[in-house]
Amino acid sequence: MPSNYSDDLSRIAAEAVEALTLRHQAREQALAVSREVIRFSANAIRAVHRGDFDDARQLIERGSQRLQETRHIRDENPEIYYAGFLSDARKEFTEANITLAVISRSNIPDPEALDVDAPSYLNGMAEVIGEIRRYILDALRRDSSDHCEEFMDVMDEIYGILVTIDFPEGVTGGLRRSTDAMRGVLERTRGDLTISLQQRRLEQRLADMEKGS
Repeated sequence: MPSNYSDDLSRIAAEAVEALTLRHQAREQALAVSREVIRFSANAIRAVHRGDFDDARQLIERGSQRLQETRHIRDENPEIYYAGFLSDARKEFTEANITLAVISRSNIPDPEALDVDAPSYLNGMAEVIGEIRRYILDALRRDSSDHCEEFMDVMDEIYGILVTIDFPEGVTGGLRRSTDAMRGVLERTRGDLTISLQQRRLEQRLADMEKGS
């Protein structure tokens, strides 16, 4: 039996501890970044709904800077980079960016521009349908239907794209579930908007009739 087993085992253990230490440090950093990016993204979306686009852009930029700090994790510990919590952060970041683009009526950034992977991007895009619904309902409550039909068309386009993406859930990060959930959101919004517009047209006709009499 070789006499250096003890030395070999000690060396192997030390290397394993070093590797696990680095992985643990990466995980702790990823968790901290994830929490901050999700918070920045949520606050950015709230700013968008208030109409404060400049504030939203500043929050998104802060989130972007934090995500850039995880690039080394992507290279050195991809199993952590693609773990649930960082994927959720990239999804929320995408949602904030696309929500801002749609509601401010500017160009939608692509995954490369945001430096996010396709599954995170697509799942974030799906969540935008819910944010557009919120915007439409807020507008209707303010008795303002300006651009609501245009935003409804955007919801349709997003859903129409997502429903064509047919890969296993493990590949897309659960995109099919997200898309199926958004179908109900889409149909409820269509119904709410249709009823509101019909009511508004009826009120306008009655008002015109009263003027004519």
